[in-house]
Amino acid sequence: MKNEIINLAQNLIRRPSISPDDQGCQQMIAERLAALGFEIEWMNFGEATNLWAKHGSTKPLVAFAGHTDVVPTGDESQWQYPPFNAEIVGDMLYGRGAADMKGSLAAMIMAAEEYVKTNPNHQGTIAFLITSDEEAAAKDGTTKVVDALMARGELIDYCMVGEPSSSQTLGDIVKNGRRGSITGNLYIQGIQGHVAYPHLAENPVHKAAPFLMELTQYQWDKGNEFFPPTSLQIANIQAGTGSNNVIPGELYVQFNLRYCTEVTDEIIKNKVAEMLQKYGLTYRIEWNLSGKPFLTKPNKLVKAVVDSLEQIVGITPKLDTGGGTSDARFIALMGGEVVELGPLNATIHKVNECVSVTDLATLGDVYKQMLVNLLD
Repeated sequence: MKNEIINLAQNLIRRPSISPDDQGCQQMIAERLAALGFEIEWMNFGEATNLWAKHGSTKPLVAFAGHTDVVPTGDESQWQYPPFNAEIVGDMLYGRGAADMKGSLAAMIMAAEEYVKTNPNHQGTIAFLITSDEEAAAKDGTTKVVDALMARGELIDYCMVGEPSSSQTLGDIVKNGRRGSITGNLYIQGIQGHVAYPHLAENPVHKAAPFLMELTQYQWDKGNEFFPPTSLQIANIQAGTGSNNVIPGELYVQFNLRYCTEVTDEIIKNKVAEMLQKYGLTYRIEWNLSGKPFLTKPNKLVKAVVDSLEQIVGITPKLDTGGGTSDARFIALMGGEVVELGPLNATIHKVNECVSVTDLATLGDVYKQMLVNLLD
């Protein structure tokens, strides 16, 4: 299986699928799956290409989820090897998307192929949910497919998302949850004027200073056994015309919270509004909720994945909820169990992104063993 995983990974990497342009990656995948008897359904929205493929028709439904889109390469002259050549040097496969996450996709597909060939009449249903809209807007990809599936009552029981979760060695980290992410775009109004005549103006920076102090120092919660405490960071702040003799008329502050299950987005919005009112500020605020927090407790899926890693790699992984967001946040809304497991994340989104070919082969064995543990 190793050679087939690496060959497929190389073929996917050689297609420059900058988000949301799939560049035919999913068509290649669909043809392989169709040859095995998978039902292929295209669920495209906007500019996103979305594949929903399944083999079987009974419960439980076990899905592999991932994305074919990649982030831009940046200055290609900075790459040691061309980012879309998919060159193998020693044990490392180089290329944009090698780790995030075309390597994982190749391992998943080959694991499913091997399992279905051996168990053509397997219990349950094996499915793939693949999108080309994860790295950029994430508006027309997995979230839209999940909405469509739920609308027709088709739910995922167990889902493996192939995001690069590993830190130091393959399988040392399994993501069983993620923090929520919400951004506030806040505009605080003042009265513009000349700095020499402050009594004729109102400086929103001065007036907002006590509010900003409380906002950045407020303790939202203490976290819990699965999540660290909620954190808030100011990302951007801007006021003024660029002149040293003009009192600004408006202050713009953008802040983001990565929040745990101890609070909700509504609690956050209400508390911020309370603070703003406390300091008598005139304002407008626009909220952008990227995703709510989710947690998969150590039940059947977590056990199946942990057992697979212990059986194949000889490692007991740490369950972790840190890091950024992923499409798992959308899939979790279906009420099933969701985890993330993939290769090392050390080079993702970087120049010279790469992945160990040995790790990809091992990852394929782990994914296949997971299917055995869940369905046999």
